[in-house]
Amino acid sequence: MVHNTLHDRGVIARWRQFLPVSDATPVISLNEGSTPLIHSPRLSAIVGRGAEVYVKYEGLNPTGSFKDRGMTMAISKAVESGAKAVICASTGNTSAAAAAYAARAGITSIVLLPAGKIALGKLAQAFMYGSKVVAIEGNFDDALRLVREIGETEPIAIVNSINPFRLEGQKTAAFEIIETLGDAPDLHMIPVGNAGNISAYWMGYREFHAAGRAKKLPVMAGFQAAGSAPIFYNKVIEKPETVATAIRIGNPASWDKATVAMRDSGGTVDIVTDAEILEAQFWLAKNEGIFVEPASAASIAGLMKCADKSRGAAFDLSRIPEGAKIVCTVTGHGLKDPDVAKDRISGIVTAHAEKGAILDIIA
Repeated sequence: MVHNTLHDRGVIARWRQFLPVSDATPVISLNEGSTPLIHSPRLSAIVGRGAEVYVKYEGLNPTGSFKDRGMTMAISKAVESGAKAVICASTGNTSAAAAAYAARAGITSIVLLPAGKIALGKLAQAFMYGSKVVAIEGNFDDALRLVREIGETEPIAIVNSINPFRLEGQKTAAFEIIETLGDAPDLHMIPVGNAGNISAYWMGYREFHAAGRAKKLPVMAGFQAAGSAPIFYNKVIEKPETVATAIRIGNPASWDKATVAMRDSGGTVDIVTDAEILEAQFWLAKNEGIFVEPASAASIAGLMKCADKSRGAAFDLSRIPEGAKIVCTVTGHGLKDPDVAKDRISGIVTAHAEKGAILDIIA
């Protein structure tokens, strides 16, 4: 029996009526979306008060991050407009998605990366998908500035989140959450880097609410790395630094949209330290079997911070009702950035190939 449903053909096929596409739009898809919303009993216990915590595991998209949702839209619309090449600035995940979907479409992709600041797993993806990769002497914000300048004079489509079609694709994650839960959650926690994703989720929640598909809207809480927190500090960070490379951004492209999302939802932005991020990354893998890259763990670190009243979190969990449903988005797979995780690897013990020797070691 051939299993062939709309859900299996990507976010444009599944959510076409909510997306700016037409019969003239060539759908470039790798069957992205439909990622699992995983109930987390141990996180739920940490929050207490009967809360139900769910993890939206975006690392199971085709290139291993949430960026695929937006890229199917951006590349499809670029091809529709006649573009033969696309360009993006990236901290890694966008480059992987742009390169993969451009390859799928049969067009050229160009990626500008901050030299020496990209996780090897992501860099390898861009090369394997056949992208033209240029490492610049500067950070992500410098790369995005150059992409904007090139886009103004060259016939190359920009597929960063300044491209509005990116957020249109990314909003579909909110649709999936509502479908799974039967309504919007009470609280949604999410890492914030370039700030497009929190903006997109809010767009999706509002659209489904307006369409009568959800009865309520969630509070949106965003978490930035302490060394890369322009929205929290309300100032551009000239030299952002954090182990969470995917959110190492000092001047987010969707700053204004994200601020509106948090304000209008009654939410807030907060910071988590690199140590808190790495501890949350390890905790989630060890306790729930979900391995995410460091930036993804910012939402988990944020929830843990909010659950501990002694840590001065910006959001008070007592504001949400007992039995509340909380969703934490984790944006990318752990294998995207294995170099950070290797610090957790202790010395590997070699043993004789005998049962007794093994039992002695594991005792």
